[in-house]
Amino acid sequence: MNITENFDKAVSWIRDADGLLITAGAGMGVDSGLPDFRGQEGFWRAYPALRHEGFSFEEMATAERFEKDPALAWGFYGHRLRLYRETEPHEGFSILHKWAAQMPRGAFIFTSNVDGQFQKAGFAPGRIHECHGTIHQLQCVAACRQTTWPADVFQPVVDLDTARIVGGMPHCPDCGRLARPNILMFWDGFWIEKDSEAQEARLRAWYASVQCPVVVELGAGKALPTVRNFSQRHARHRLVRINVRESVAAPQDGIGFAGGALDMLRQLDARLIEAGWSN
Repeated sequence: MNITENFDKAVSWIRDADGLLITAGAGMGVDSGLPDFRGQEGFWRAYPALRHEGFSFEEMATAERFEKDPALAWGFYGHRLRLYRETEPHEGFSILHKWAAQMPRGAFIFTSNVDGQFQKAGFAPGRIHECHGTIHQLQCVAACRQTTWPADVFQPVVDLDTARIVGGMPHCPDCGRLARPNILMFWDGFWIEKDSEAQEARLRAWYASVQCPVVVELGAGKALPTVRNFSQRHARHRLVRINVRESVAAPQDGIGFAGGALDMLRQLDARLIEAGWSN
């Protein structure tokens, strides 16, 4: 199947769908200027101070790091928190929002991203499942109670030369221990998943109500295939996969487009406008 046939098929699926299931990995944020942590070099480009430390992303993104070196752990996550707060979602989010508004059942988002960009772009929080949690909620490092709380009042100050936090760190209001982001980390036995489980239940209910969904997958790679696997299980043969490096989709699942999220969404939207569906 050539690229024109793929576009025609994707346009047909989107026009016929009564619900839009958006599945998104880290590649969705690149066009907004968020860093790509792919490989050691990508991680160290984003955090050059950690090159000297020799830590990989997997070694930094652990619950254990908050025990061994809390200033470094919160330097890493505090920088990310500020970055995500300051970042504006790219135009592709608005395109997806527009498509969803034209479908009877609207959209639901399944994402491994912890950045809160879909909420910032105007998608209803009740229509988002963050399967790895969110940086915008905090929890106790010891999970003393199964509760989380907003990170809104926390304003981290990070020394970029050392990648360490230099101001105060948040603490659990119940037991006084250090707080951490409510994110599923590597080898994490303390993640409080209550919020994510509630989101998952809402997603299941929404999906059961949709007769003819289309799945648009954006920037989800194979290294951590959570999003790709979810897309394939729920596509009902109507998966539109968009990925710069790993765009191939099995014929029984759907079709793939090699490119960035923003560029491919713009191209798809232009064709939908030509077909008289999107404006």
